[in-house]
Amino acid sequence: MILTERDLMKKYLSYLKLERGLSQNTVEGYRNDVYKLLLYIGTENLTREILQKVDIQQFICGLQDIGIHPRSQARILSGLKSFYKFLCLEDYISVNPVESIEGPKIGLHLPEVLSVEEVNRMVDSFDMSLPESQRNKAIIEVLYGCGLRVSELINLKMSRIYEKEEFIIVEGKGDKQRLVPISRIALHEIEKYKKDRMLLNVKKGDEDILFLNRRGGRLSRVMIFYVIRNQCEICGIHKKISPHTLRHSFATHLLEGGANLRAIQQMLGHESITTTEIYVHLDKEFIKSEILNHHPRNMKFRT
Repeated sequence: MILTERDLMKKYLSYLKLERGLSQNTVEGYRNDVYKLLLYIGTENLTREILQKVDIQQFICGLQDIGIHPRSQARILSGLKSFYKFLCLEDYISVNPVESIEGPKIGLHLPEVLSVEEVNRMVDSFDMSLPESQRNKAIIEVLYGCGLRVSELINLKMSRIYEKEEFIIVEGKGDKQRLVPISRIALHEIEKYKKDRMLLNVKKGDEDILFLNRRGGRLSRVMIFYVIRNQCEICGIHKKISPHTLRHSFATHLLEGGANLRAIQQMLGHESITTTEIYVHLDKEFIKSEILNHHPRNMKFRT
């Protein structure tokens, strides 16, 4: 018998309180962790009964991408492991997709970055005869060229792109807007993609959204993840890559080129400069000048 989410949660919460003897605060925390996953399952058209390890990994990547601290990620994963252990004990599922997933390492650590050569390799590896290749190439140029969060990318509006002035308006965390310079090479790839976009039957409500799927709707976060991972496999990059990796690489390469930390902070939409300082794992004497003059893709396009 398949229980409704409400009935299943009642049984799970009773299990936590009666059999595990957890405090009310801990039970509430576990409940909230499960609801986060159930919401994700609903938005991605998945079901809890056939959820696979890769789906949980994508969920955790999403937490990382929106800036959830590694300690909070680890706590949420702990809650999910408790929930799926309960599902196995009660024979609601036969395979536990969370069991072998390792939590994020706690503490300050340097984010994974791509080299400039690897980014160039990725961008140059598209087979432009394949469907969506122009869109995906433009996506990577915008992610890496502007340092956007994946949520900012999938909600980027055409009306917020100012080609002549070479900037875009991005809606970040808390619906806060910021101006972000955009390179000519990214604008060039967007213009080429727009020709393909004009052929789509755009869904109501997404008319102003720049990047769309083949059905005319806005892309999901998971789809962006797959686009980047697939392109890395094609060009032989063997790193744990996510959309956030391009954001990390954007910041690191600007610092290597001499861009000012405050300018990078504004580009990334960080409230505090200490958040940006995680990228300063190079000599601070490099930090000198304007952003667009130091971005490697921009310099390549100018030559």
